[in-house]
Amino acid sequence: MRALVIEDNEDLNRQLSRALTDAGYAVDSALDGEEGHYLGETEPYDVIVLDLGLPKLDGVSVLERWRRENIATPVLILTARDRWSEKVAGFDAGADDYLTKPFHTEELLARLRALTRRAAGHATATIECGGLSVDTRGARVFIEGAPVKVTSHEFRMLSYMAHHQDRVISRSELVEHIYDQDFDRDSNTIEVFIGRLRKKIGQDRIETVRGLGYRLVDPNSRAA
Repeated sequence: MRALVIEDNEDLNRQLSRALTDAGYAVDSALDGEEGHYLGETEPYDVIVLDLGLPKLDGVSVLERWRRENIATPVLILTARDRWSEKVAGFDAGADDYLTKPFHTEELLARLRALTRRAAGHATATIECGGLSVDTRGARVFIEGAPVKVTSHEFRMLSYMAHHQDRVISRSELVEHIYDQDFDRDSNTIEVFIGRLRKKIGQDRIETVRGLGYRLVDPNSRAA
């Protein structure tokens, strides 16, 4: 899963980016509204953290532009404690959730997990697929209740596929959603990760759709 943090306070920006990276996200960041708008417009994020009090272009204007451009990425806005009017303006502009500064990082992460789940049509923190369980809260994977050890990149890929299970996902889409902007992206590595995941969770759980991509499936239902 891939996230964008737009926050002009450099210390807070680094803190949030580090927390999201530790939680399994591929993270890009921006320190002003113009750069943030550009990234949100040109890169495919799964969720965005947007401070409203930004230089160059304020957060409400950034959000309004995205929504006019039909960019529907879930957005969590950050507001000052005493600026309730900012929350109203943010929601009117198209925000999906908000947090008031100061806040606990764990609450931010929980809200982001909820936003990405709801956007993909899932209701709980653990996503199930035929005996496979992906715990988005703890970044853990289980097969029939037994833990499976995966790397951070493998978890990002599996988490994205679990959020969008039964849908064919191209290699380029996977590349866009598991790597940040600065990573040296190579779609050939996707095949390597797919091969590793198949060895760990079962060959029949990830289906190759020739010429199109990959699909996470319930092997039991497919056999039926």
